[in-house]
Amino acid sequence: MSIVLTRWPIQRKVGNRMFMAVAVYGGSTLVFGLSTVFVTSFLALLVSGAADIVSVVIRQSLVQLDTPKQMRGRVSAVNSIFIGASNQLGEFESGATAALVGPVGSVMLGGFGTLLVAALWMRWFPALAKRDHLQEGKRLRLR
Repeated sequence: MSIVLTRWPIQRKVGNRMFMAVAVYGGSTLVFGLSTVFVTSFLALLVSGAADIVSVVIRQSLVQLDTPKQMRGRVSAVNSIFIGASNQLGEFESGATAALVGPVGSVMLGGFGTLLVAALWMRWFPALAKRDHLQEGKRLRLR
């Protein structure tokens, strides 16, 4: 997906596409959690990885483009710390949840949680959901 995005970058409806990518990630996580067939599980993980790349590229681009120059390094550092910590906390949460409800239950809760967060953020941050371009008021010209 990273290679695809280098050839065909997301230029329009970036807010909607970011939230849709997060929802696809959550949905593919649910499919993975329910799957008992290797090929289905593999495809669900492939789709979740592609959707994650799309959401990460948009989020990271928005952070870089919307942060004032004098704050960009500090904001990027804090963002990096939170992303790194969220991975560690997510691993702990998944293990603890799996101990309580089993591995399938843990994956299913994660998928439902992702869908819930995407829906809530779209409702709570409508300007972000409706954002059209990476840089407001500017169209990205690559050619």
